[in-house]
Amino acid sequence: MPVVSRTPCIAIAAVVVHALSLVPSVHAAPAGDQRTSARHLRIINATFDSVAALAVAPAGSAAFVDTSFHAPLQGGLTSTMVSLPAGDCLRDVRVTFLNGRIETYPSLDVCRYNALRLSNGGGKPFRPALLVAGQ
Repeated sequence: MPVVSRTPCIAIAAVVVHALSLVPSVHAAPAGDQRTSARHLRIINATFDSVAALAVAPAGSAAFVDTSFHAPLQGGLTSTMVSLPAGDCLRDVRVTFLNGRIETYPSLDVCRYNALRLSNGGGKPFRPALLVAGQ
């Protein structure tokens, strides 16, 4: 009886398993489901200032939660990936720069977009006086 090597079969099986692991999985979500599991968001800093802190909140709320990253994120054209807590698709993003300037990026759809490019004048300036006045 001839001796058959099993090595080629094992190698082919390993390649098939690896190839299948590269195929993106498809998850069916109920229609209108706006909740997401934890997501990642790439922050691209194209400003001249370094980012000291980044916080996210459900759109329209003031319940900001700080995200962790290797601060400061230098200005110029650098990027980092941050993890977002599970929640709705629409989020407000608050960016605090090293010089104290704060900008908010309202209603970012993190289900649709996976990156936020920070640019000079790109967000809405944070004005505490407007919040106190209720405007």
